[in-house]
Amino acid sequence: MGRLTRRRRIVHYSSDTGPRGREETIAAEEPLEIRLGGRVFSITMRTPGNDFDLVAGFLVSEGVIGGPDELSSMRFCAGEDEDGRQTFNVVEAGLGEGAIIPDPSLDRHVFTSSSCGICGTASIDAVAKTSRFIVEPDSGRIGVGTLLGLSTTLRSSQELFGKTGGVHAAGLFDTDGNLLCLREDVGRHNAVDKVVGWALREGRLPLRDTVLQVSGRASFELVQKAYLAGIPVLCAVSAPSSLAVELAERAGLTVAAFARGSSVNLYTHPDRIDTDDSVDQQAPAHPAVAAPNNRK
Repeated sequence: MGRLTRRRRIVHYSSDTGPRGREETIAAEEPLEIRLGGRVFSITMRTPGNDFDLVAGFLVSEGVIGGPDELSSMRFCAGEDEDGRQTFNVVEAGLGEGAIIPDPSLDRHVFTSSSCGICGTASIDAVAKTSRFIVEPDSGRIGVGTLLGLSTTLRSSQELFGKTGGVHAAGLFDTDGNLLCLREDVGRHNAVDKVVGWALREGRLPLRDTVLQVSGRASFELVQKAYLAGIPVLCAVSAPSSLAVELAERAGLTVAAFARGSSVNLYTHPDRIDTDDSVDQQAPAHPAVAAPNNRK
């Protein structure tokens, strides 16, 4: 899988066999520097791959762009390792007409870690953004049986997780349960940005009749990213945070969480979910995730 993974010799211990050496596949994590107009806008830690989608989605999430015409160009630029080889870890983005040029005082001059997409924001005021898209009350209506099947579809499509056990996933679905786009990354916010960036580059924003299924919890940052992309439903395998629920309530998004097997909690705007839809038609319950076996 190229730069997506690394191989490493480890010691595996089992009470049955004791310590044994073996090779494991681990998910790659590298910095990505995002530049606007020749200056650094942000540095984020991510799994290499789909970097243009990541940059495009990040700019949507930051309120800089809202359509493909507002992103005039993207290119890899300076960035070499000690041997002079291109690392592909620096992307210069060109903004087009209609883009909102960020205030230099709000630039993220610190690393954004793979676990937190907003902890590097220069000002807490910059966290609260206004979406260019209205989330219509009638958009994103989906049957509960279809909704409950999304996590299984997502999990079965996670190739990188299957090899490493160390990445998050975000999947964009239509309301019939069809998977439109899946992205994996060590950072859950990066996975969502990659999905949103794909949608922007495909000219699909706003994502009105879609559901964003994520492999972890529903945090404030993920609700914000869904809101800024016009996604009406966010469904998570794990719990939401209080701030995520408050933002979703105000923004008109449906937050569904603990979506496992035959049950789900609907925290905001439950009217979008048709609970008369037969749960018997859903996919099998989300399987227990075992540690990956990476031995050759």
